[in-house]
Amino acid sequence: MEPGSGWPEEPADASTRVVRTPAGVVRAAATSRTLTQLDARVSVCRACPRLVAWREEVAATGRRAYADQPYWGRPIAGWGDAHAPLLVVGLAPAAHGGNRTGRVFTGDRSGDWIFAALHRAGLAAQERSDHAGDGQRLDGVRIAAAVRCAPPDNLPSGQERAACAPWLDAEVQLVRPRVLFALGGIAWDASLACARRLGWNVPRPAPRFGHGAHAVLTLPQEDDDDGERGRRRGGAVHLVGSYHVSQQNTSTGRLTAAMLDEALGLAAQLAGVSTADAALG
Repeated sequence: MEPGSGWPEEPADASTRVVRTPAGVVRAAATSRTLTQLDARVSVCRACPRLVAWREEVAATGRRAYADQPYWGRPIAGWGDAHAPLLVVGLAPAAHGGNRTGRVFTGDRSGDWIFAALHRAGLAAQERSDHAGDGQRLDGVRIAAAVRCAPPDNLPSGQERAACAPWLDAEVQLVRPRVLFALGGIAWDASLACARRLGWNVPRPAPRFGHGAHAVLTLPQEDDDDGERGRRRGGAVHLVGSYHVSQQNTSTGRLTAAMLDEALGLAAQLAGVSTADAALG
């Protein structure tokens, strides 16, 4: 789907600069002054040839169940509250989920799990997220992915993760969350790597991932004062882990709704968001 074609919630237009190399990602991410600008640039990135080829092949061939639907077929920007105290970090879009709908964690069973949990916590307006422009809304929460394109076998290479990392760095700097909620070990590692690149103090040895794991990442002294928003009280950002909401985990019972609610509840508590705080109608 080309920018400016009328897709709901389209962040880019025909004039948005296309990034074609990892070095270009570094420059584009570092010079993005707003989330609007960052999201637009993310959504037209072509820096990883294998991922570009895969996402576009999937978009062209589709799946029989979605034969009547167009596919987004591009990178997926973060989505939700622009000033969210809680940032959910996932792995990558699903080939027939975000790669089809154009919104992170939307249109697949993994998305059904995380949005249902956010709805139960009072942080999402609807318990499902089926397509961009469906009326879903998040308050106090934003969702992003460590890798922005759907990868073959749901497994991006180390080189692809590294190429995409500056987008997450820039998003964290612009949103300035109190809590990172990592879905899965790869998102946990990506969050720790992001913290190190941004100059935060990460405990040694590195905190190990686990469901409900909790680590405190200390910010540099000069970054303690977050002005009027006060997102980083105490000079720290919390990292909370959860097993990923993949079908492999949810269908086998490795991750249950109660487990997800408990881990998300800890993250929401640390972020200072709750049902009472969320002004959702």
